[in-house]
Amino acid sequence: MKNRDTSTRDLMATARTLSVALPFLQKHDGQSIVVKLGGHAMGDPALMDDFAGDVALMKQCGVHPIVVHGGGPQIDEMLKRLEIESSFVDGLRVTDAATVEVVEMVLAGKINKEIVAAINKQGGRAVGLSGKDARLIVAEKLLQTVTDKATGAERKIDRGFVGKPVSINPEVLEVFRDSDLIPVVAPVAAGTEGETFNINGDTAAGALAGAMRAARLLLLTDVPGVKGADGALIEEMSVAEAQALIESGVIHGGMIPKVETALDALSRGVDAVVILDGRAPHAVLLELFTRHGAGTLIRR
Repeated sequence: MKNRDTSTRDLMATARTLSVALPFLQKHDGQSIVVKLGGHAMGDPALMDDFAGDVALMKQCGVHPIVVHGGGPQIDEMLKRLEIESSFVDGLRVTDAATVEVVEMVLAGKINKEIVAAINKQGGRAVGLSGKDARLIVAEKLLQTVTDKATGAERKIDRGFVGKPVSINPEVLEVFRDSDLIPVVAPVAAGTEGETFNINGDTAAGALAGAMRAARLLLLTDVPGVKGADGALIEEMSVAEAQALIESGVIHGGMIPKVETALDALSRGVDAVVILDGRAPHAVLLELFTRHGAGTLIRR
């Protein structure tokens, strides 16, 4: 009797979960959702299986996921194995011709196909791409401006083959949206002269989300979301509130480029951006299909 009662409770809990999810399934039906995968979720097999299953389920439920991934630690590991030394200027890696070849090999090859295989294993139909395919992302050299704290003088840092998107051609992704295929995009792009550029994964995801007029951009990272001055998680904020928190220094360090990516995506037409913890099991499903969501949501 005890086992039967336990089984009944489990079934009722499952039924309640499905019932609660229904309005959110209806809300997101037919929408494009761009998901940036990064951090520990990429290195943990259990978390990768959870993520892959979540993406396959999204597609099965009528949502159209577009996965964009990073791979910084894996690139560092491969450079070390190949004994290719990286040079740094003001703490920022300079991507020379030898390094960008490794970047493309790791991002568009090894990592991309691992994610594709994980989604396919869970019953999805994933296809790997890079920004070079069908000129999905066209980039130009990123010249970073650095201000000298002592003098206030500004100078440009040339980081080699590090690029920024200058145009997005979403037609190929629109073809996937009208099929049962799930695109997985590596943030490698071609320049106007055919050169190869490495693009920050968050930046690439934001640009693609804007071009696709995505309903959501989900940035999976290694923290629960954006924290306020008191250290508590901020569950939702506006563009103006986010800008004020950057100016006041509450948002600082590595969270600044993520929030700036969110603000740029919102300005391009994305409805909302969520910064959430990719280490949490089924973080994507919790964000999309539950009442409370997960992480920090930033709205226009």
